[in-house]
Amino acid sequence: MNPYLLIIAMASVVILSFFFNILAKKTNIPSVLLLIGLGIGIKAYMTANNILDKDLALDTILEVLGNVGLVMIVLEAALDLKLEREKTSLILKSFIIAFLGIGGSMFAIAAFFMYIFPSTSFYTAVVYSIPLSIMSSAIIIPSVGRLTGKKKEFMVYESTFSDILGIMVFYFMIGADGGAGEGSIIWSIIVNIVVTIVISVVVAYGMVYLFQHLRMQVKLFLIIAVLILLFAVGKFFHLSSLLIILAFGLVLNNTDVFFQGRLSKYFNHEQVKPILHDFHNLTLESAFLIRTFFFVVFGLSITLSSFYNVEVAVNSFAIVGILYAIRFLLLRFIAREHLFPEIFIAPRGLITVLLFFVLLKHESIKIPNFDTGLLLYPILISSIVMMIALITYRKEKVTDVLFHSIPGVKTKSTKGSKKEEYKKRSELNTENQDFDGF
Repeated sequence: MNPYLLIIAMASVVILSFFFNILAKKTNIPSVLLLIGLGIGIKAYMTANNILDKDLALDTILEVLGNVGLVMIVLEAALDLKLEREKTSLILKSFIIAFLGIGGSMFAIAAFFMYIFPSTSFYTAVVYSIPLSIMSSAIIIPSVGRLTGKKKEFMVYESTFSDILGIMVFYFMIGADGGAGEGSIIWSIIVNIVVTIVISVVVAYGMVYLFQHLRMQVKLFLIIAVLILLFAVGKFFHLSSLLIILAFGLVLNNTDVFFQGRLSKYFNHEQVKPILHDFHNLTLESAFLIRTFFFVVFGLSITLSSFYNVEVAVNSFAIVGILYAIRFLLLRFIAREHLFPEIFIAPRGLITVLLFFVLLKHESIKIPNFDTGLLLYPILISSIVMMIALITYRKEKVTDVLFHSIPGVKTKSTKGSKKEEYKKRSELNTENQDFDGF
């Protein structure tokens, strides 16, 4: 392929993603869906013109983009979280909901997989169910910007915990031989968590101390490179690397909490504050860029035949139904104040895709007739449900929000004061583009 055409294509994708971002803010349509659609469209064009390169190695590209994106997403989330005593209850509830949500969804979907794939072992069914049990912070965190304070923080904490806990459980299950006892797996998880927490705390303090003493002009990408290196090394040694990223972000954004007493003399808040601001912006834009290419490449890897399989569609709706049923029970009895719209904010996305491609590399753990549509449909359905819930929460009609700006489509809300309201909101959204709605 001509390198200049590739550069043009990549630049065009980034520009389109920016406009998808604007559209997402105006309509609440998740930009993830638009990016996946763009990838599908690119694949169709390349196929029609016989320029689809079989050596693109999409699986490898997705895995690399997914892992780097995961680091940036969790770091971005951590830099938005403030630790305060009055938030202890909120953080604890979000952790419990994330933990029980993954456990309940994992076993319920595993039972469903054993029903539709009778020859599948319980161990294999559980491993395949884990990616679908994890909520996508890549979609949730940027989508909840318009929620009120506690609701937004609850979703940020829960989605981050869901990512971390889900990935930890997944890799431990992958590492098990299928015949290992439950006790040994649980004990391994506990040991891993303890070791990772100790390492995370030490690394976080060391990185923040280094952060304020760097005098070079080029240092922000150096910090990101070190974090990605630590993440990859941790994965290599089967540690829960996301805890390291989360700990660094929390310590950096909550220095008044972590640098008290004797430790305060090792930290200069005024010196770090402007650097933190620049680092936060860099993290936001890097996460935007990586997510853009990840979901476009994912769209390129989709087999369209999955869309036309009625059985796959029905089974996918059943899976989504299971996820929402478990989520409703947990929120209803543990966090009643976070019932709506939180119950419907549970999209699947980057983590689901990333972990599934990891599964494909393990021939010993395989469901022979598993259709990728069982991943694709839940991702699309859960994102659309979240979109509708967020629009409804704002007390607006879905049709008005989606179609008010399309010429030739008339709705009641486009008359009088409503029309002026939409105009003002459109202008405000366009002026305030800072990638926080991606």
